[in-house]
Amino acid sequence: MTEFTIWGFLVDFSLMSGLILLGTILRAKVKFLQALFLPASIIGGFIGLALGPFGADLLPFSDQFSSYPGLLIAFIFAAIPIGAAKVQIREIIHRVREMWSYSMLLTTLMWGGGALFGLVVINQVFQDLPSGFGIILGAGFVGGHGTAAAIGDGFAQYGWDEAMTLGMTSATIGLLVAVIGGLILVKRGTQKGHTQFISSFKDLPTELRTGLIPASKRVHMGTETFSPSAIDPLVLHISIIFFVVGAAYWLTERLGELIPVISIPLLSVAFVVGLLFQFIMRKTKADSYIDQRVMDRIGGSATDYLVVSGIASINLTVVLDYAVPLILLFVFGIIWAYLMFRFIGPNIFRNYWFEKSLFGWGWSTGTVAMGLALLRIVDPELKSKTIDDYALAYIGMVPVEVAIITFAPILAFSGLPWVTPIVLLIIAAIIVVVHKRTGVWGRRVLDSKQE
Repeated sequence: MTEFTIWGFLVDFSLMSGLILLGTILRAKVKFLQALFLPASIIGGFIGLALGPFGADLLPFSDQFSSYPGLLIAFIFAAIPIGAAKVQIREIIHRVREMWSYSMLLTTLMWGGGALFGLVVINQVFQDLPSGFGIILGAGFVGGHGTAAAIGDGFAQYGWDEAMTLGMTSATIGLLVAVIGGLILVKRGTQKGHTQFISSFKDLPTELRTGLIPASKRVHMGTETFSPSAIDPLVLHISIIFFVVGAAYWLTERLGELIPVISIPLLSVAFVVGLLFQFIMRKTKADSYIDQRVMDRIGGSATDYLVVSGIASINLTVVLDYAVPLILLFVFGIIWAYLMFRFIGPNIFRNYWFEKSLFGWGWSTGTVAMGLALLRIVDPELKSKTIDDYALAYIGMVPVEVAIITFAPILAFSGLPWVTPIVLLIIAAIIVVVHKRTGVWGRRVLDSKQE
């Protein structure tokens, strides 16, 4: 690795950009990669891992290369609330209660189940492991590379530097589980007649395979809300994100001075500052000049760079050192995820349970993008409204995710590692009980195809 300078920063992002471009080309041309629906950033990340400092060491990344995920995740969380449309709480409750409950169950059970399995099984066998080891499962599977970076950064504040590598490994394995497991579920689902729409791989739109959108199907990335003669619209949106993250960093440093015993993740503060910024914009009626699609694209861009840097910076030596407990954790995670798919989805969704549960499988083991890719196989025209419901349900999930990411590392290293799994599993139990009491649980309506 080279010393970090402003030119080292340029080289790092130049190399990451090259890896993303190479991944894009390979996704567009290689049939095998198209069949796996792997994003370009994942493909580029694996190439970077093979050629980077922990592989062949051919790419001259700087010595701060592994620090990028911890910063990029702050940009992603800061972008979530800014420019978001105002949503009525009643609309969320009445329309997407099933999806919110299902998503909350996947979140609390995967995080809580992994943490509990780590404490009850893995930490009893490998007693030298940190008590928060089981949290790595939820960070990678449910959270993905972004959350894994946040959890890794949180644990690093307490001296467990290997957590970043383990989190990235968990997220990478989770993605493969989402793809391979999802395709198996699709095959079995079609054979048993669970799918309600076109499910043949041959009918899948070409752009989903290659990533190349034909001219007739292209949409705009966003709308210009300012005249370029005053300020470039893209610069305006980028400056908002940088200002929010910068303000969050300053606030995080001040909080660290006031409360030195607790390390508050930058991403959590960035999300709160983003909410405050959006609140001010809405009160001053300036929110109409912020385009949500542009903000989404900025967050998506940060995600791609986070993924490629996260995978490429995985320290294979650390992975090998933790190989056995990691394998145990991942085997449990795969079985646990399948049980949730098999028994929670059919009981909580009254319509299109397979399509909605398959989407849940994709994002709870990999990413939302992977869940969408699997959904498009069995619901090409998105008639089940799964994505619409999830988009609204996610609004109510964000505070829970932020709370987990913020407090799980703190509790683990404060001598209270059992609090996280107990609280999360209690929440899951309450959700199930409420659904049973209201008569929703298990009362699935047969879809037209099954009638």
